[in-house]
Amino acid sequence: MEMRPSQALKLWHDVTLDLVRDDVTDLTARQTAILLTIYLEPPPHTVRGLAAKLAVTKPAITRALDTMGRAGLVSRRRDESDRRNVVVQRTVAGALFVEQLGDLVVARGRELPR
Repeated sequence: MEMRPSQALKLWHDVTLDLVRDDVTDLTARQTAILLTIYLEPPPHTVRGLAAKLAVTKPAITRALDTMGRAGLVSRRRDESDRRNVVVQRTVAGALFVEQLGDLVVARGRELPR
């Protein structure tokens, strides 16, 4: 599907509005980017690796993971082979959230004028 920039922005706007209006967890752009990285790219994911990929600090990743962890979207554990690393894990609730987000994008994309 090909889109004009104005259509892409309208889609982003509509999806963002739906997310803000819904009673689900309201994620920041950074949190959403981290969550989608965790769920769309193959694991393992570490705090250090996510920080490098997103070009932000490890504390910024940790703060985002704290919020997403409280919402049940991700969990963390120490890497037993290298205790310095924190491994970020997917959860059932997080997988469901990402799946519903994908469904929302598809539904809103279908509503765009052709």
